[in-house]
Amino acid sequence: MLLKIDFESETPIYEQLRRQIIIGIAKGELEAGEELPSVRQLGGDIGINLHTVNKTYNILKNEGYLIIDRRKGAMIKDNLPQAEEEYLRILKEELNYLISDSKNRNIEKEEFIKICSDIYDEIIDKNHK
Repeated sequence: MLLKIDFESETPIYEQLRRQIIIGIAKGELEAGEELPSVRQLGGDIGINLHTVNKTYNILKNEGYLIIDRRKGAMIKDNLPQAEEEYLRILKEELNYLISDSKNRNIEKEEFIKICSDIYDEIIDKNHK
């Protein structure tokens, strides 16, 4: 999996890294049980601070995506987190913002749904190849 960090982005680096790992898992580019690069290796490979990688790994661990073993390092969990009540609340809150912002930019409902559907299909397609 190729990770790309946009150093000019307003999105914090740890969040960019977190999102790319979650997308990689969804697309099947990272599989259950797979070991991630060590904090030092990943930080060096993409040119970011080790503490940033460590922060990302700990957030993903707390969200239920990773397990961190002292000997093996960070690995993708076999059982990924489920959509529980708190997750659904956050999802609706984020969608409320995105739909409102899209409406303000004159994106019609059908176009918004098509964009969502295309992205969902792309993830499913990559996961089944």
